[in-house]
Amino acid sequence: EVQLVESGGGVVQPGSSVKLSCKASGFDFSNQDMSWVRQAPGKEVEWVSGINARGVGLYYSTFAKGRSIISRDNAKNTLSLELKSLTTDDTAMYYCAGGLSGTLFRGQGTQVTVSS
Repeated sequence: EVQLVESGGGVVQPGSSVKLSCKASGFDFSNQDMSWVRQAPGKEVEWVSGINARGVGLYYSTFAKGRSIISRDNAKNTLSLELKSLTTDDTAMYYCAGGLSGTLFRGQGTQVTVSS
């Protein structure tokens, strides 16, 4: 059974950074492209960033490029996302997801709320 468990969210101040983590199990993580997607209240799911299975192909959405770092540790079956210079627009539930587009499967999410 595919399991993705996200962590690292919380309430953070504008301008700060957050590092999200995802622990994967139940599938061959080291051969699976992965992504982060997010969903703000009342809005559709939005792709944030993707990384290929080997971790050498990194992809970012326009809003994330330049202030985000996606990474993975295949030995530990973990996926990470660091998002910097947060604004209130970054408030959302963040999901770890399978595939470069993040549409194959996803976890339960971790909430990031940016508020002063």
